[in-house]
Amino acid sequence: MTKKEIEKLVKSSIKELRPYLEKDGGDITLVEIDDDLMVWVELHGSCTTCSMSHMTMKAGLEEAIKSAAPRIKGVKAINAMI
Repeated sequence: MTKKEIEKLVKSSIKELRPYLEKDGGDITLVEIDDDLMVWVELHGSCTTCSMSHMTMKAGLEEAIKSAAPRIKGVKAINAMI
């Protein structure tokens, strides 16, 4: 699987989860997928200060992305306060 194909799967996973984040006043943007296949995202709105953002990242977004693209190593937020 090419990096471009992996990126497409990652973007699709983010798109599926975005309505749940928006419902709570937040959002997320894909920043990059690095050469080690770590996904870097930027949190927006209430996600930047939410005490549950760590759970959202690990149990929600990371699990969904890894399920769609198992080669992904993890998900990290560039602006996370966690």
